[in-house]
Amino acid sequence: MHIEVQQLSADEMRTKGVFDWPVWTKEISIFEWHYDTIEECYILEGDVEILDFKGVKTSFKAGDFVTFPKGLTCTWIVKKPVRKHYRYQ
Repeated sequence: MHIEVQQLSADEMRTKGVFDWPVWTKEISIFEWHYDTIEECYILEGDVEILDFKGVKTSFKAGDFVTFPKGLTCTWIVKKPVRKHYRYQ
């Protein structure tokens, strides 16, 4: 399963309504997570590394738009506190 990290234009962000989505925060930590559905998020603050069950690492930080696939099981390694807008599909 592939985590997609991309940069969206201001128009793309407005079209998606990103800034109307709820905000989630997390302190520096390491935790396991499983996605029962697709999650899209826009990282407002922070620095994170994700390690999937195959050992593939994906990193993202403030300014990145990230899409997590349904069915993904992974470990979050939060290196700097995170604040993000998110929505589940």
